[in-house]
Amino acid sequence: MEQQILLFIEYIHNKKKTSENTEMSYKRDLRKLITYLNDHGINNWNQVKISDLNDYINSMFENNFANASISRSIASIKALFAFLQYSNVLEDDIAKDLKAPKIEKKAPNILSKNEVTLLLEQPSGKTPKQIRDKAMLELLYATGIRVSELISLENSDINLSMDFIKIRDLKKERLIPFGTKAHNALTEYILNSRDVLLENNESDYFFVNCSGSQMSRQGFWKLIKTYTKMAGIEADITPHTLRHSFAAHLVENGAELKAVQEMLGHSDISTTQIYLSNAQNHLRDVYDKTHPRS
Repeated sequence: MEQQILLFIEYIHNKKKTSENTEMSYKRDLRKLITYLNDHGINNWNQVKISDLNDYINSMFENNFANASISRSIASIKALFAFLQYSNVLEDDIAKDLKAPKIEKKAPNILSKNEVTLLLEQPSGKTPKQIRDKAMLELLYATGIRVSELISLENSDINLSMDFIKIRDLKKERLIPFGTKAHNALTEYILNSRDVLLENNESDYFFVNCSGSQMSRQGFWKLIKTYTKMAGIEADITPHTLRHSFAAHLVENGAELKAVQEMLGHSDISTTQIYLSNAQNHLRDVYDKTHPRS
């Protein structure tokens, strides 16, 4: 059974150009399924029945797995069984009618504008590392890009003369503008930090770590946690928090939802609409606090 999972991962890697993180998630979800099936005397994919899959999903509910985790597992199972049918391991795709639970969309964690300013002011020193950290934080909030996109930026993706960056994914490219503060931080990074960190080496990646290699997600996670603590911010800030805050502040200040969708790279505008409700709540708070007859 494990062998079919490895062949499935190889297939999606070659055909769909999936990321390493996506492939790791598939492996983790499907190996949990194998463990469950093995524990119930099932050691071959041909032995699996739809009732077995439903029992497995029910066991996840009984063990209080989050709906998002269950939905992801179901998506992994459906993708695997579609592959098993495609590769003639199975005659029928028994998983095609599995239903994912409805996921309640939670309001994203958003920083106030003052909290953002406080966070971005923390790397205020002139060491190469702090100059780089300042540039990364400023650019992340200025553009709303994902951390994976931030650390994957190459030198050719940065246009300082026009103040925009280019983000490339499997389907399309998107151009995102940035403002004066990000421009200044990036310029200082180029002039006074990047070459020092590279130590006479070369790299296509724009942001590099203290060893001159590409920044990692874990490295940036530690970085933002450090500056959150320094700023005295008690909110649980993740790298994605600045992306949420970028979008929420744009919508709150009157940006068109379609423009925000394009900058974020959302394929469906319904994903972006969550920031609209946040803006409406903000307007309600302002009204309640300021109107004499509220």
